[in-house]
Amino acid sequence: MTDNHVILITGAAGGIGRASVKLFAEKGWRVIGVDRNPFFLPRELRDDMGEVEDFPQNGLFIQADIARPEEMQGIFEKAHAYTDTLDALVNNAALQIAKPLIETTVEEWDAVMAANLRSVFLGVKLAHPLLKARGGAGVVNVSSVHAIQTSANIAAYAASKGGLLALTRAMAIEFAPDNIRVNAVLPGAVDTPMLRAGLQRGHLGGENVQARLDNLARKTVNGRVGTPEEIAHAIYFLADNEQSSFMTGQAMVVDGGATARLSTE
Repeated sequence: MTDNHVILITGAAGGIGRASVKLFAEKGWRVIGVDRNPFFLPRELRDDMGEVEDFPQNGLFIQADIARPEEMQGIFEKAHAYTDTLDALVNNAALQIAKPLIETTVEEWDAVMAANLRSVFLGVKLAHPLLKARGGAGVVNVSSVHAIQTSANIAAYAASKGGLLALTRAMAIEFAPDNIRVNAVLPGAVDTPMLRAGLQRGHLGGENVQARLDNLARKTVNGRVGTPEEIAHAIYFLADNEQSSFMTGQAMVVDGGATARLSTE
């Protein structure tokens, strides 16, 4: 790859997003990163997380909330000023509400849909001219295994990720004439801040986070929890028009085999 390839990644400061920024930059892509949180972490947080790299110098980081339509407009105004074309768009940013459905408020439900589903609809509309101008581009929507098999107390998140699969198929059909491929990656249990926060639902047992992670790992065929870097490589495969040129409208499950096993086993 050369630095003529440009990608926009939302949720760039999170676990999977940060790993994706690093991988694409290493592959020679110029990266536009978007997150409502700053990418440049305070020194005290860096100490807790170990070595954390800064955003690539030849890239562009935009701090904005993709759940707010007016901020989405601003994101793509800055993207247009930075580049004339996009090779790929990765819709990765997400919000998870982990609580019983009957306790979920309308405001919480709407917040999840705005962040996880409406943002993709708006983002693709705004990115379309840049993607079409490239003459061969890819969109990767980061869904979740919760779109196909889910659990208690995470209904809003599961519904939003299921909707994202349907949206992926619809976009693939509509954008094929523009030579824009659209696919989804469905991560399973991946060690990210979102996953660790969700462990508080109490569905796994265990007195602490590590014990819950260990219990979760035992539910996968591989016997372990995934890493953000592994999902980043799946995203790279789907975004790269050389590697996945004949794929569109598809859902790639990356879950350590968890959904391959019968729940009654």
